[in-house]
Amino acid sequence: MRRSVQRVLILAAVLGIGGSVGAQLRIADIPYDSAADVLQGLPDDVYIGEAAGVATNSQGHLFVYTRTGSPQLTLGTERNFHRGNGAARLFEFGPTGKYMREIGQGLYGFVFAHTVRVDPQDNIWTVDEGSGTIVKFNPQGQVQMVLGRAPEYLPMPNFERANSMGTIAKPTGPVGIGVEGDEFDRPTDVTWDKQGNIFIADGHVNSRIAKFDANGRFVKSWGSQGTAPGQFNVPHSLVADAQGNVYVADRDNRRIQVFDNNGTFKAQFINVATPWTLCITPGPHQYLYSSNSNDPREFDKDGEIYKMELDGRVIGRFGRAGRLMKEFSTVHGIDCRNENELYVGELTSWRVQKLTLRPNQAK
Repeated sequence: MRRSVQRVLILAAVLGIGGSVGAQLRIADIPYDSAADVLQGLPDDVYIGEAAGVATNSQGHLFVYTRTGSPQLTLGTERNFHRGNGAARLFEFGPTGKYMREIGQGLYGFVFAHTVRVDPQDNIWTVDEGSGTIVKFNPQGQVQMVLGRAPEYLPMPNFERANSMGTIAKPTGPVGIGVEGDEFDRPTDVTWDKQGNIFIADGHVNSRIAKFDANGRFVKSWGSQGTAPGQFNVPHSLVADAQGNVYVADRDNRRIQVFDNNGTFKAQFINVATPWTLCITPGPHQYLYSSNSNDPREFDKDGEIYKMELDGRVIGRFGRAGRLMKEFSTVHGIDCRNENELYVGELTSWRVQKLTLRPNQAK
């Protein structure tokens, strides 16, 4: 067991979080296989860059939200993102991994991809860190709702955004009214409860969670910068369980925080190193997956993914850092619609892996 993980588990046990000492110090390694060449039939002018988000729908179609860049994208000590230049693109693949189409091409809100999620009605949601917008597409790929807004110009650390010739599709549904301050600041993720309430991690700057009703009307927000329960230091991912509890990957505080549907703090799990992205399975017995994704500058460290019960107990883990198959280099997106068949999107290796877990063979 890695020393860093062992120290975290001991601390978790002392605090009474995530199970007993004996249970937590005996984390099983879950055997798994990785399928190569998952994505097939890409057009000659299309490639997968940083795979920031992956998600599947009920038909087994795979959506990849990627940072592809373009000849107009300038990289340096600061990055200049021009709307409409293809720096963020959303691709759909069929059940066998065959390329089907691109959704939202040239969309004004596609600047710097962060997350894609699919809701229970098969609507597709993108969270764009660069434009500060969350866009809901129906299964046909038409814009239904936009939450947040993209300002004409807003300087940020390591970001400069300038308006270009980007266009926006005309929404066929309501446009969200935004949140306090009328915009998100580098948001990171979105999830829903059974009633259709929308939860957004307003992550890199505002350090809060925003709640909307199903029609996009702002309800409330909670959280601020800090280390106390209910505070965040980059809420990087979030998911909701069947009871409406919200799980937040509080990345730079190295913990997962759990809240009820109204934002009341319930628990924290500090036994999974540095959680970057979360996924929760459907079904009567839900499981939580959390990636201990490494810093892109240190792709050879850590990198494993944890499988957990919803009370924080770690069932097992799999993977390690690296660029080979069955290794991970900055997992930024996980899809776990099937408990033992996962898709992971990686930033550093510019790829998507399909993983088949074999928990019955765990050691």
